[in-house]
Amino acid sequence: MSRPHAQVPPQPAQPRPIRIGRLTASDRASAGIYEDRSGPEIERILRETLGMPCTFLAAVVPDEPDQIAACLRQWADQEGCDLIITTGGTGITPRDVTPEATRAVLERELPGFGEAMRLHSFARVPTAILSRATAGTRGRCLIINLPGKPTAVRECLNILRPAILEALAHLRGEDPHAAP
Repeated sequence: MSRPHAQVPPQPAQPRPIRIGRLTASDRASAGIYEDRSGPEIERILRETLGMPCTFLAAVVPDEPDQIAACLRQWADQEGCDLIITTGGTGITPRDVTPEATRAVLERELPGFGEAMRLHSFARVPTAILSRATAGTRGRCLIINLPGKPTAVRECLNILRPAILEALAHLRGEDPHAAP
């Protein structure tokens, strides 16, 4: 007498890794005058806090709007990034052009990201209100500008983490409120 084979319940599908681009906009770092510390800090923090597998693309470009915008387009459109985080170029000097380059590629702006960063950072650093950082979407990619200092990167990513996770779920067609 043969025994019926036990049915093995299907395992839930593992979510695909989050594909993240980290772009440093800095004339000096791109020229090798100093080491980029903010870009690696973005990667370190996101690996520790996202709670899901992720892969990274990384680049350092000068503060040139065409180069910044071209990289954002390439990563969002051809490389399939779910998330792109920029660092640097969000201040008020003539060479700070990251927000303009970002707005040129966004389909929908999400001003709450910049507002939250400025509001929460202002309590510690009164000059945080000089930041012009913005965020938004291009297709199914979330793009966020962060300041250029590693400490500000850390602080801002911690502030934005819940909104980043929810936005990524929506953009990936997932229910951000579903039980795990």
